[in-house]
Amino acid sequence: MKETDTFDWDDLKYFLAVVDAGTLRGGAARINANHVTVARRISLFEEKLGSRLFDRSRRGFVLTQLGEDLLPHAKRVEEEILAASRAIAGRDAHPSGVIRVSFPHALAETSIMEDLARFSVLYPDIELDISMTNNIVDLTRREADVSIRVAHEVTEDVVGRRLVDLTAAFYCSLSYAETIQDNEGEGLYMMGWFEPDGADYADWILGSPYPKAKLRHRVREIVPQLSLAAAGMGMARLACCLGDRHPGLVRAPFQKPTPHRSLWLLLHKDLRMTARIRLFVDYLAREIRLRENEFCAS
Repeated sequence: MKETDTFDWDDLKYFLAVVDAGTLRGGAARINANHVTVARRISLFEEKLGSRLFDRSRRGFVLTQLGEDLLPHAKRVEEEILAASRAIAGRDAHPSGVIRVSFPHALAETSIMEDLARFSVLYPDIELDISMTNNIVDLTRREADVSIRVAHEVTEDVVGRRLVDLTAAFYCSLSYAETIQDNEGEGLYMMGWFEPDGADYADWILGSPYPKAKLRHRVREIVPQLSLAAAGMGMARLACCLGDRHPGLVRAPFQKPTPHRSLWLLLHKDLRMTARIRLFVDYLAREIRLRENEFCAS
């Protein structure tokens, strides 16, 4: 690329979409574009730069060294553009009013709470009405304006953003971890969920790094599982954004995190142009994606 050449925001927008999704089709879905268009724009951008940004493989698009070098700059540009958009929208629309937000109890133990607190400082005229429930709220009936959900897929007629793909691992107290040997979990106990009374195994245990561990106790909420695992009751399989954050928990040895569900940000399609809603979802999506490594830890 010549020193006098420049590229515009659209170049970076398509680049970041493919980075976030790992595939052309996924990147296209993130920015509501056709995957053929995304492929063409990436190719043109690479021609302009005179070098490849991605290595193509059956597993998806992997950043080259040039792509890795460009990524932090592209994210900073994106952050500045979003900040400018929020500032202009805020001045034009003077967003105010109530946003009803729903999310499962477990997310109260994540850094998303700090995002909500910062949003309330940035936009003092917007009030958050927060409801914590593990039930799936019906956005079409306006049971909430925005829903943050942990799920594999979302099938309702709503506007949905898949923010990050979560990973999970087995967690326990430090003292419990010190007793664990490399013996496939023999002598260890797992906390279960809704398994039948008296059962001492489950398929998810048999398929884990600890197939010889025994199922003991049923704890049907994640937050109590966090506390009980930290107290030494046994091991719990938790999303890494929960387990890594808890001061009383460590990852059990002899394992690697595995794919979990995804974190979604959902709203009814009729609300997507409402100023305060748009500000909120754009802000929250940006903040969570900036900390992607926290949610899909390796």
